[in-house]
Amino acid sequence: MKVAEIFRSLQGEGKNQGKPCLFIRLAGCNLNCRWCDTPESRSGGREMSRDTVLEHLWRINPPYVCVTGGEPLLQAEELEPLLVSLVKRGSAIDIETNGTVDFSRLQPYASICMDVKCPSSGEKSDLSLLSRIRPQDSVKFVVKDEADCLYAQGVITSYPIAGEIFFSPVFGTDYKIISKFLLTNNLPVRMQVQLHKVIGVK
Repeated sequence: MKVAEIFRSLQGEGKNQGKPCLFIRLAGCNLNCRWCDTPESRSGGREMSRDTVLEHLWRINPPYVCVTGGEPLLQAEELEPLLVSLVKRGSAIDIETNGTVDFSRLQPYASICMDVKCPSSGEKSDLSLLSRIRPQDSVKFVVKDEADCLYAQGVITSYPIAGEIFFSPVFGTDYKIISKFLLTNNLPVRMQVQLHKVIGVK
């Protein structure tokens, strides 16, 4: 598989925000989001075998692993046996995906965090995938302004979502706009700032 990097950090977003985590960032993406914070992962990467990746992981024996990208599900076939090995070793796994590729085959091994693309991103997600979100999964909307919030509200009211829902404001935007929208509209959403950017780590 093509790997952009393997690194340790605190989980910056989602239901495990703040937890020490080992990240496997796979290279390659099928979108070009305006708010992408790792554009270098869209291409390139280093070819690594599953055994080589696992050698890196077993040195740390991480209790919690996050597979991200790019879009990691573009390499789902190569990724699945790696996840099987991690599960056998007792690691909890999150997969962060942009909501354009079916994640069903990997749900037995991991919790899915589906990033629904809002208008300001310049991209679109496949909203039909929201029906496959389970209670242990989550959905994230990266929102810049009220227009993004209104879009997200429409999605939330139109598609039953079983998992937890997050609003993640674009870093540097006016957080008051987002928080006021949530308070005014009483949405079943938790707002989260991007912790990794606040503390200055990946």
